[in-house]
Amino acid sequence: MSEPNAGTDVLGMKSNAVYDPQRNGFILNGTKMWITNGTLTGKETGDMFLVYAKTSNENRSDITQFTVEGDMEGFSVGQKINDKLGMRASPTAELVFENVFIPQSNIVGDVNKATLCMMRNLEIERVALAAMAIGIARRALDEMILYSANRPAFGKPNLYAFGQIQKHITESYAEYMAGKSYLYGVSNGLDLSTYGNGLDADGVKLYCAQMAKNVADRAIQVLGGYGYCGEYTVERLWRDAKLLEIGGGTNESHHKNMSRDLLKLDGNKLE
Repeated sequence: MSEPNAGTDVLGMKSNAVYDPQRNGFILNGTKMWITNGTLTGKETGDMFLVYAKTSNENRSDITQFTVEGDMEGFSVGQKINDKLGMRASPTAELVFENVFIPQSNIVGDVNKATLCMMRNLEIERVALAAMAIGIARRALDEMILYSANRPAFGKPNLYAFGQIQKHITESYAEYMAGKSYLYGVSNGLDLSTYGNGLDADGVKLYCAQMAKNVADRAIQVLGGYGYCGEYTVERLWRDAKLLEIGGGTNESHHKNMSRDLLKLDGNKLE
């Protein structure tokens, strides 16, 4: 769904598909950006993609889902996104659609009705990204404990004996457990066939993403110079955690969405 000039504002997408009555299908034009697994080599696309595009100018939300296959004429890789801060094991690409013919069989759902599916998928994605943040925080916490328990300093058998280090570790553990509890609570109550779960899908990602980056930052601090080097993992965890504050909706979008949803709620409905 993301494009060069439409990321968090997904309804601002410019990709469009125009119905061609002579061929009984749609002609798709546009560009998508930051597409995970869009390419491996930078030359060829993946095999198949689920693509959202505007199919009417009447309403901003008139969007349709299409499946686009890798060998369709006019579909190509614009560029492979290199030199990313983090998530470097996940290939990311720009994809270009130039007069790509989409037959009726490649329409997913109803024409102009994909916005609801897109928003529901975003809710699910945000919960999944919160889970990724929990994993990052747990690994960073493990690394902190392992290193500090084995590094002697200032005449003590290990760094773990110092209150400053204990503060980093214990606060990280408490925040990790809070995020994990929030994540499991949202996940256990999530009905994948519904929509309207945005408040806590936004909330759990907002909290867990920031928490994971903070825990990874503390891990770098505990490991000192070693934490700043790739050999000891935690600098990669910090870099990977940063994307979680951007991808799947920025922190700022979560603030906007959550404040809107909270205003709609009667105070008695908050649990």
